[in-house]
Amino acid sequence: MAVIECRLVRVHGQVQGVGFRESCVHEARRGSVTGWVRNRMDGSVEAMLQGSPERLDALCRWLRDGETPGLVDRVDIQPIDPPFPRFDRFDRVATS
Repeated sequence: MAVIECRLVRVHGQVQGVGFRESCVHEARRGSVTGWVRNRMDGSVEAMLQGSPERLDALCRWLRDGETPGLVDRVDIQPIDPPFPRFDRFDRVATS
């Protein structure tokens, strides 16, 4: 059985209004990561990522260093301990 991890990620910088979330959805689906991404009222972008440790590491690297739209200043990553809800796909959700 494959190990599934869950991480709550907060991306700070100029990441709203530049296509960052759409790019995140595309990259997550391409990498078989499930969860969601949304804008936050403070100007950051928040994502709940779920998948194998290797796939989550790759997506977190992409969020920090990859060819993302916008300017990323900082990425905060918080592991979520089980039990956690399981996601079937990766989606954009409403701003919080």
